[in-house]
Amino acid sequence: MDDPTRADVLKRLAYIEGHLAGVRRMIEQDTYCVDVLKQTFAVRRAIEKLEGKLLAGHLHHCVVEGIERGDGRVLDELVELYELANR
Repeated sequence: MDDPTRADVLKRLAYIEGHLAGVRRMIEQDTYCVDVLKQTFAVRRAIEKLEGKLLAGHLHHCVVEGIERGDGRVLDELVELYELANR
């Protein structure tokens, strides 16, 4: 993973962790369910963005380097990721 991607991913993880802590507080304070659900939806979107960033970095760096080396495993890994994402 390149340094700019790592920095962005770490920033996004900190945001997600903070958001999850907020959801926990909402549950502990017996906040109205709809309000909690809105926050969990926001967490899910943030995780999806994180996954997109990770995948893009992987495709631009690891996959390209693997193909250049003739390592066919990178394609198998992509298929595996696709299958996991679509379960």
